[in-house]
Amino acid sequence: MFRLIFYLLATVFFLTVVRAVLTVVGRAFSVFVSPPSPEQTQQAPRPTVPVTGELKKDPACGTYISAATSIKRIVDGETYHFCSAECRDKFVATLAR
Repeated sequence: MFRLIFYLLATVFFLTVVRAVLTVVGRAFSVFVSPPSPEQTQQAPRPTVPVTGELKKDPACGTYISAATSIKRIVDGETYHFCSAECRDKFVATLAR
């Protein structure tokens, strides 16, 4: 009985190791076979983001975002800062209710 359990565990371990090795070999092989994609050959220019600055809290999701890079929306004379257009739209939708 113990021998059967041992053989089952050894088989599972062996198959796991073989699968991991084949995955690594397959990924390495695919790097050499496939040509690099345009995203890999050209690097996008890095946006200039100030290192320091004031952080503002997004009222929709609660994320803190730099005031310099945030999406701003003025509602009733008060400026709100958002991390994304989706959060801005969600916040504006809640105001409309």
